[in-house]
Amino acid sequence: MVLWFYDSMLELQHDLESKAAKWCATTDIANAFFSMPLAAECRPQLAFTWRGVQSTWNRLPQGWKHSPTICQGLIQTALVSWFNPSRQLSTTQPLAHSPPLGWGRESEGSEHLQYIDDIIAWGNTAEEVFEKGKKRVQILLKAGFAIKQSKVKGPAQEIQFLGIKWPGGRRQIPVGVTNKVTAMSPPTSKKETPAFLGVVGFWRMHIPNYSLIASPLYQVTPKENDFKWGPEQRQAFEHIERETVHAVALGPVQAGQDVKNVLYTAAGEM
Repeated sequence: MVLWFYDSMLELQHDLESKAAKWCATTDIANAFFSMPLAAECRPQLAFTWRGVQSTWNRLPQGWKHSPTICQGLIQTALVSWFNPSRQLSTTQPLAHSPPLGWGRESEGSEHLQYIDDIIAWGNTAEEVFEKGKKRVQILLKAGFAIKQSKVKGPAQEIQFLGIKWPGGRRQIPVGVTNKVTAMSPPTSKKETPAFLGVVGFWRMHIPNYSLIASPLYQVTPKENDFKWGPEQRQAFEHIERETVHAVALGPVQAGQDVKNVLYTAAGEM
């Protein structure tokens, strides 16, 4: 069985839209890292000292740089066994090589995408998606994982996955995000400005000319600059708020001879 991995949100968008799925559902595995016991011979590698007492992890720890990759690989192995029961699954994870981190999709018969411990599945009918989701949960439970029932969503024709709203395979800003942005007050300190930019920056693809609009805000963030909130900063702040509220859903990037690409720079149109 061949596995593909997706390294960007654009690739995920393209795959979801290309399926033209009418129904989707999501599954979230609870405490996924702590569901994975470490092999005894590997535990000394994760030893630590706390208040003079030396201890070690016996479960996959959060915060360790390899944990997401190992977690994704083991969950993927469990899902592969759905299509290939001869595959043996062990939840005792040695610190060995794992598949690269990214979007995982099984190529034979699978209709789902996985990012670490979050899974989105699709189909043409609600019944189809429900039955596949039920089977998927059974497989994960059998493999020793716990399912966070509050985050099992769908089947639905419009669903939220990884904090993003997905209507028909398109990427859209959720209402909760727009409400959060519009409720934010203009920054009054250098510390508050990056906090605002961090919230809206994730959605910059939805805001045309975001870099140009946000430029005055970035001017007040360097340590060597004094915080000065002037008319340019106020206008930029209000402009970004308006653009976030009125942002449209985005489909995947289109390519080909019939597509016209326009590059905008600070100097004008090229």
